[in-house]
Amino acid sequence: MRQIKNRLVIALVLTFSISNVIAQTLPPEPTDGSRVISTSVPFLTIAPDARAGGMGNVGAATSPDEYSMFWNPAKYAFCEKTIGIGVGYVPWLRGLVNDIGLASLYGYGKIGDKQAIAMSLRFFSMGEIEYTDDQGKSLGNYKPNELAVDVTYSRKFSKEISGAVAGRFIYSNLIPGYNAYDASVSPGYSVAADIAFYYRHPMEIKGTSGGTIAFGLDISNIGSKISYSSSSTMSNFIPTNLRLGPSFTLNIDDYNTIGFAFDLNKLLVPTPPVYDSVNGQYVIIAGKNNNVSSIAGIFQSFYDAPYGFKEELQEITVSGAAEYWYNKLFSIRCGYFYESKYKGNRQFFTLGAGLRYNIFGLDFSYLIPVKNNNPLQNTLQFTLLFNFDTQKKGNTKQETTQ
Repeated sequence: MRQIKNRLVIALVLTFSISNVIAQTLPPEPTDGSRVISTSVPFLTIAPDARAGGMGNVGAATSPDEYSMFWNPAKYAFCEKTIGIGVGYVPWLRGLVNDIGLASLYGYGKIGDKQAIAMSLRFFSMGEIEYTDDQGKSLGNYKPNELAVDVTYSRKFSKEISGAVAGRFIYSNLIPGYNAYDASVSPGYSVAADIAFYYRHPMEIKGTSGGTIAFGLDISNIGSKISYSSSSTMSNFIPTNLRLGPSFTLNIDDYNTIGFAFDLNKLLVPTPPVYDSVNGQYVIIAGKNNNVSSIAGIFQSFYDAPYGFKEELQEITVSGAAEYWYNKLFSIRCGYFYESKYKGNRQFFTLGAGLRYNIFGLDFSYLIPVKNNNPLQNTLQFTLLFNFDTQKKGNTKQETTQ
């Protein structure tokens, strides 16, 4: 019995010692971008509309509009218009090239007062690129591109709560089709889904025309990985994302409205582990194996950071915004976006403005980087909107939605 106890003690001491050695050899958390979580089809994370672009990329609980598909499709059930169409273009890396950008077309239709359907198309063009093989021989000039087609159904569960489900087809054509190393390179495909909820509660506030508090939650791009080779077992995660946040809108009087919104975002994709060489082989010394299925990766993303809970918090981006409307005709906006220096270090202010007249609407936004360069810096983004068949809600004062 004493021998067994001694062996248990020795085993525990060895386990504790090995754990300490690994913990001590874990290198300091780098700030060079090597801890950034990367995915395929990152164009799915680009804000397509100038309204949210002028508000620090906030949109989980802001008032519904044509581009709610991207931010929270459950908001469509609360749209005041019968039909809405949005057309936008986001120039990308305009300071370097002029042929890269994201074009988008969004539209929705209300079905009575409780339901709505919506569709969208996003097309990301990467301009013209010359491809070469591993010997430097030219394979010709190609125009790689990616696109996503979305459809959603949104419904009110009560006067204050709505939900939505969305489906998405994703196509990524990055590499011209050719054979290399006995592997056929081809475009990648994926299908994904979104689940979203939206809560909106009107308030009576003394001395004002009332207000609204809202909360939104959206889990987007829940779907299969993408592979660019039919003969390869390697596949890449798509940017599954959790977005949530509140908003507050105050109708100061019959002409002036001001709103505030706040968003938290987290990629639901596994964090890369930390490797080290042991006996000539690379082994994981911290974190978890990220070669898992897309569904397993969603759950693992909450607890797999090699540097612990601190790193999990660093993977959350924060954004806040304010928006002022005068008589539902003219608006000005501002926002701020923050990302940890360990996870990309994107930090920027945004400014924006909006105009509405009859069935037409126009939004503008401008981005001012605080840390690092940004693909949208020194670029004016715009979105054109069309709204038809306004549904009259009686004399009740509503928040600005368009």
